Amino acid sequence: MPDARPSGTLLAFDFGTRRIGIAQGSTLLQHAQPLLTIDDEKTDTRFAKIAAVLAEWQPVALVVGLPCHDDGTPHELTALCRRFANRLKGRFGLPVILLDERFTSTAASEALTRAGVYGKKQKAMLDQYAAQQLLQAYFDEPSAGKML
Repeated sequence: MPDARPSGTLLAFDFGTRRIGIAQGSTLLQHAQPLLTIDDEKTDTRFAKIAAVLAEWQPVALVVGLPCHDDGTPHELTALCRRFANRLKGRFGLPVILLDERFTSTAASEALTRAGVYGKKQKAMLDQYAAQQLLQAYFDEPSAGKML
């Protein structure tokens, strides 16, 4: 059976009601890099910025972190994140992969601390680093992702 996983550039999204972190990586290199953070609450502005990023990077698929409680049960952001993922798929016609994002923000904060970025300085970078953690987790274990 052929491998159904996308091959090429992937973008990952760490969705939040205030900010959306974006990371990019290649299935060839299997390495994720933080890209940018969209710091805007307006849906139209967010999707315009996402459209520009997609036009620049030409991804073959999108990975979206699905938030849940530590025990795996959904919480208030889970439904909003699924809606965001569905909008990405509908607007841009790309495959969307949902991936459990538990602990990505913690791992991102630890990585930034190791890099010498502390406190308030982390805030502007944390979401894109969380997206990087998410995409790297997908590269490390692609079977953990679920196609939308």
